[in-house]
Amino acid sequence: MSDLESRIARLEAESQIRQLIAHYSFDIDDRIIESVRNLFTEDGIIRSKDGVMFAQGPDAIIDQYHGRFDVLGPGHHFMHDVQIDFVGDGSKEATGRVSGHAELQRKGKMMVAAIRYDDKYRNTADGWKFAERVIQFLYYVPISEYPDILLKANRNYAYETPGPADFPERLPSWIEYHKQRENA
Repeated sequence: MSDLESRIARLEAESQIRQLIAHYSFDIDDRIIESVRNLFTEDGIIRSKDGVMFAQGPDAIIDQYHGRFDVLGPGHHFMHDVQIDFVGDGSKEATGRVSGHAELQRKGKMMVAAIRYDDKYRNTADGWKFAERVIQFLYYVPISEYPDILLKANRNYAYETPGPADFPERLPSWIEYHKQRENA
């Protein structure tokens, strides 16, 4: 494969991965559940950074989403920045980070969430799919709590008891930066 052909193949792969990410958001919001099934590899994993969510394989992933949809009403996911890093020659595997937010109704409350996904993508006979998707939250709060939410450590109100945010305070880079500043 020539340099030009490999560059075009990489651009096509990136475009397909971006489409995969977009389909995920639209299909979740529109409840096109069988389409969600087809976005993951046969051994695909969806999990949350806090460990509450974990499902592996299409059937388990769909069952997990049925449980989530039982407490979620209408919602809208917006994906913002997408970072894709190809592994090796880029033809079979890639990793990615996706930032976004969601506006949704959960347990009868209007909520807003700032989201990051850490992804692993795999090129299959049916195109690029999620091999793993890890969701984490900067905040997940009722709209009434939003104005001052970044002043609090416990910013995840998705569960009965508010819990700590998944990022940035827990990131090794964040911890190291602030440790160095304290010693400066």
